[in-house]
Amino acid sequence: MFRRWLLALIARFGLIGVGFCCCLLLLYLLACKPASNSKKPSLPWPEGTTSKEGYMALLQEREDSHRHYINSLTKQIAELKEALQERTQQLQESLDKAKAKGILPQGLESLQKATMQSDLKFFRLQLNQAEVTVGVSLPSEYAVIPFDMFTLQTVYQLETGLSKHPSERLVRKDRKDELISTVETALHILNGPQQHQEDTRRKHTYSPSDFIQGLTRTERTRGSTYELVFKGDSQQDFTQLLLFRPFGPAMKVKSESVNTRSTVINIIIPLSKRMEAFSRFMSNFRQVCIQQNSKVHLTIVYFGKDEVDQVKTVLDQTTRETQFRSFTLIQLKEAFSRGRGLEVGVRAWRRRQNVLLFFCDVDIIFTADFLTSCRINAEPGKKVFYPVLFSQYNPAVIYKNSTHLPPLQQQLVISQETGFWRDFGFGMTCQYRSDFINIGGFDRSIKGWGLEDVHLYRKYLHSKLMVIRSPSRGLFHLWHEKNCADELPPDKFKMCMQTKAMNEASHGQLGELFFRREKEPHRNK
Repeated sequence: MFRRWLLALIARFGLIGVGFCCCLLLLYLLACKPASNSKKPSLPWPEGTTSKEGYMALLQEREDSHRHYINSLTKQIAELKEALQERTQQLQESLDKAKAKGILPQGLESLQKATMQSDLKFFRLQLNQAEVTVGVSLPSEYAVIPFDMFTLQTVYQLETGLSKHPSERLVRKDRKDELISTVETALHILNGPQQHQEDTRRKHTYSPSDFIQGLTRTERTRGSTYELVFKGDSQQDFTQLLLFRPFGPAMKVKSESVNTRSTVINIIIPLSKRMEAFSRFMSNFRQVCIQQNSKVHLTIVYFGKDEVDQVKTVLDQTTRETQFRSFTLIQLKEAFSRGRGLEVGVRAWRRRQNVLLFFCDVDIIFTADFLTSCRINAEPGKKVFYPVLFSQYNPAVIYKNSTHLPPLQQQLVISQETGFWRDFGFGMTCQYRSDFINIGGFDRSIKGWGLEDVHLYRKYLHSKLMVIRSPSRGLFHLWHEKNCADELPPDKFKMCMQTKAMNEASHGQLGELFFRREKEPHRNK
């Protein structure tokens, strides 16, 4: 009976499929078999504890160990099932092609075996070329790829990202899943039968509590390296495990033509006074939008009465000189609120077309390339674009040794001395009107400066839409004096002051200003 069943499997799936089935059966039997433990302590709980406390601690440790071991086996079974399904599909496709041509495929098993050998050869090549077991000659200290150190709870990192924390808990799901699954894989290897044969001195089963720390780094073209350290049988003994997760070659996901000619962008600006900044904005608008990219509409939501006539004058002058009439000016007789202004601007759109929105500020300079990125990276019902803009430092500090400031266009340079990536800001964004309406828009209870953009950003993060977050080389925030009002709530006032400090100058430039008295005698020498 077993022989007939085995022959039927070979006929249906080939030798590869039967091998996978046997692996599944073996993993199932291993999972069902209780783990053996050759270590025989004199007490079933640590010394110095009560019997109840020690018993509960031992139970918890055993439960954690078995849970992680079963999770590891479950994951491997799922991977084997997926691989078996893929091989089965390949076999079925080959059979279908053979039937269509009226021939039977010969040597199908050898073909599949050759494919697997080719994959293994590629992964071995990735491993040999990566800096895993031996060092690689590097041109300078700037070419070093640093490791991150991690435990089961915390990652210690040099590249701190948005949080700016040198150490942080495993919050990002992809990062957490990556490191936890790596530790689970290591535990499965250490507790496996092959490791038993290689290390006959081992006296206990490894559990998550035995994991001390790990190092990890990623070579973008090769893969990720993990060096894991576990407790040994004594305080001076440790077990070190080196793992490598190779990257495969790039795969084509899709290729499509994107036509942006008919995509209109509605640029919305909340405004109150700030006529000098508005005139500068309109100068850039004429150069980028009217002269190069006419598929735009400008919506200005003005708060209050002061200087609104000057805004109308600038718009009228622009129309006379350029014949551009795609403006909307909305006046609100109430206190300034950026979220309120953007919300009104969005809902003021009366055309049937589902327009692409660009939430902007009067202190922003953008290029035609940025508008192209806005059109490409936003898609209704699928994607919203949250660019990271480059924020300019105080020009009086940057060019303090110059007799006069350079023209504005010459100041738009992305460098360490001229500004920084404003990765904590989420106010400039491209998204379709339908997505903004469906997500619920801004929190209308927020008044004045700050937080409304963060709340909207989090709504998109919690939704099924993809958030495209990346630096933009064509989007600049110009420096301006920032005043933090005393009437702001404590959390908003703190945010305002932090932003003010970061906008002024780089760390080195602020240091020069702070220690200028000490520098003067040296400079005079």
